[in-house]
Amino acid sequence: NTVVLFTRYGLGDGPEDLQRTLAVKFLTLTLESGQLPARILCYTAGVRLACTGSPVLDQLKELTARGVELVLCKTCLDTYNLAGEVQVGIVGGMGDILVSLQQAGKVISL
Repeated sequence: NTVVLFTRYGLGDGPEDLQRTLAVKFLTLTLESGQLPARILCYTAGVRLACTGSPVLDQLKELTARGVELVLCKTCLDTYNLAGEVQVGIVGGMGDILVSLQQAGKVISL
């Protein structure tokens, strides 16, 4: 019952290109490992990962096809004017994110 939390448009605090490269690598290796999280939650800039132009769309689509629930913060999408750009996942609220975090056996924040 693992939840992965993305709050950035990538991983870490390095240069933006490196952050995106690491996100691609992390999600690709997650798929290859076969040990998939129950959910991936995205809020703040993390919602950009599920939108048009994201370098990880293919990985996120494959994860959802394999049963991983991807939840995107509606308030964040609205704030970034990205509601019409969502390519994968379901749009939820902070309440959905809170419940997922409370029910998780383990939370990995990236």
